[in-house]
Amino acid sequence: KNGFAFPATDCGIPGCAVLCEYPYGKNPNPTSRFVHVVGIGFKQKKVQLLSDITGAFRPSILTALMGVSGAGKTTLMDVLSGRKTGGIIEGEIRIGGYLKVQDAYARVSGYCEQTDIHTPNLTVEESLIYSAWLRLPSYIDSETKSSFINEVLETIELDEIKDSIVGIAGVNGLSTEQRKRLTIAVELVANPSIMFMDEPTTGLDARAAAIVMRAVKNVVETGRTVVCTIHQPSIHIFEAFDELILMKTGGRIIYSGPLGQNSSRVIQYFQNIPGVPKIKDKYNPATWMLDVTSKSAEAQASIDFADVYETSTLYKENIELVKQLSSPPPDSKELEFPTRFPQNGWEQFKACLWKQHLSYWRSPSYNLARFFFFSVSSVIFGILFWQRGTKINNQQDLFNALGVMYSALFFFGINSCSSILPFISIQRTVMYREMFAGMYSSWAYSFAQVIIEIPYLVGVALLYVMITYPMIGFYWSAYKVLWSFYTMFCSLLCFTYLGMMIVSLTPNTPVAFIMASSSYSVLNLFSGFYMPR
Repeated sequence: KNGFAFPATDCGIPGCAVLCEYPYGKNPNPTSRFVHVVGIGFKQKKVQLLSDITGAFRPSILTALMGVSGAGKTTLMDVLSGRKTGGIIEGEIRIGGYLKVQDAYARVSGYCEQTDIHTPNLTVEESLIYSAWLRLPSYIDSETKSSFINEVLETIELDEIKDSIVGIAGVNGLSTEQRKRLTIAVELVANPSIMFMDEPTTGLDARAAAIVMRAVKNVVETGRTVVCTIHQPSIHIFEAFDELILMKTGGRIIYSGPLGQNSSRVIQYFQNIPGVPKIKDKYNPATWMLDVTSKSAEAQASIDFADVYETSTLYKENIELVKQLSSPPPDSKELEFPTRFPQNGWEQFKACLWKQHLSYWRSPSYNLARFFFFSVSSVIFGILFWQRGTKINNQQDLFNALGVMYSALFFFGINSCSSILPFISIQRTVMYREMFAGMYSSWAYSFAQVIIEIPYLVGVALLYVMITYPMIGFYWSAYKVLWSFYTMFCSLLCFTYLGMMIVSLTPNTPVAFIMASSSYSVLNLFSGFYMPR
């Protein structure tokens, strides 16, 4: 099923190079090529991670990006997808003959990370609905979106588990293989022309890897350009690819071309190089290829496979192909979008609020736990300070009543701040992926996250007032009861939003807890105290 895919898009990479700066004298890889740079008042060295990467990716062709560890596979993938922002990138990348513009390119490309990051409390179908809501163009009506989502579920073979909760990896919910297919589906539902997949079969057994690769092949058959990094695949996984780009340490290509039937083209190419041993019968071509092109094998045979490739007929054919694809087709237009995001700000906010609502509603470990905590703690406060509010006869009695109010506000505030830290930390990881995919702006997500807390905090504040106010015996007046509720509600808002801010400012949950604990001490220190006169 083709859905409503974009026109076929070729991706050409004429002579791309990446350099990464390191302080002078530090070399993370002693064998890397160095370029010496003299700056103003200091010296630097630049490690060249990729060198003269020239090639093309075409529609309906599944391309494998392989190489030993440290060859630059992931670096090249990040450069192509626009995720590599540090260092210096030289060369050019063309899409359909036009120079790549990242904002437009992000709208027509998808990136499947090696780590499957999803909102735990959504179902499989809801995850796709959310992605389609924010990533498909606004002019597409709901019926068409729904039809396309169903097509994607069938294509990736997720239709039988579409109502299953995603869950947390390794704890509950979907299996590793199902989560991997969901990652592909979430990107596919955005209807990209180009898809990048970072090691889609890593961590899977043979059966699960075969299921994932079948889903990937289904994506390729829709006419999309798909590029996968892969690390030591089985023979069945390896031969599912159509073309191969093989890299060596130092970021240089040593083969770029078709695999052929039963990997015959790759085997023939390397066996024709003098000094390369023949492949054994029934031996995995991928393993053999990595063995004979390893650094030790190069040194033993005195062969530089990158130089051999650059003098080969295959290299010349690839150069000609890139030259052809570097020119836009006649009557074609450069890809442009009038807005930065597919949806306007209001739609972004509604979609984020919808997801937050489902996440909160299906999080009993967070919401029911805090309602239970507030109920029990309010009863304890009521018992400890039973009818203290009815016995205000002197200054000390007044201070006792004020102490009850302060202790309750600070006690429940600390609980609200601490309990939200791990919950928001999980959501933040998902937010990073979604924001890079261009799904929404930061303000839309932030407002949704802030607003969704309000009804729950209203509930726990009411619960506190309903239990403690009559038990402590404060003066009964609608005006004073309202002020008691308002004070508790605003304090809970303050502490909850403080927790959100701390998570945003810290790299991980343990650091967030340390920073939160420090902030409690500072807040308590500067809260002031009453001095009797």
